[in-house]
This record gives sequence, structure tokens and C-alpha cells, in this order.
Amino acid sequence: MVTIHREAGFRFVIFTDDHEPAHVHVYGDGSAKIDIAGSVPALVQADGMKAGDLRKAMRIAADRQADFLARWRTMHG
Repeated sequence: MVTIHREAGFRFVIFTDDHEPAHVHVYGDGSAKIDIAGSVPALVQADGMKAGDLRKAMRIAADRQADFLARWRTMHG
């Protein structure tokens, strides 16, 4: 597990032995999984994260999608 970004109380993580499609796990007050492989990030699942926090995490993932995807490709080929 590698933390690739911290912002607004969230920790964005990529697991080194994870599977396609490219995605990040977000931890804060609750957790979420966000697919970053498409043209825009898409929520895969959320657990215990408030709606406002989820919107904020999605916005951060959208703003940093290119960086997150580059990190995914560096780690997974």
C-alpha cells in the first residue's frame, strides 16, 4: 500500500498488488474506491463516508487524475 496523495484530511492510496482497472482507495472519515481509468473518475464503492466528503474526494480525484494514473502505471505497468 502506497500513499500517493494527502489532501483535505484524505489519504489516497494505491495497493502494490492490486488489479485493473486503475483505481485509488481513499481513507478519511470512512473509505471509498474511485476508478481513475475512464475519461472522468467514477465512484466504485463507498463505506461510511459522508456525502460532502465523498464529493470532495471525487473532486480531488478529478483534479489529480492524470497524476494518479501516472502513479498507477509506474506501479503496475
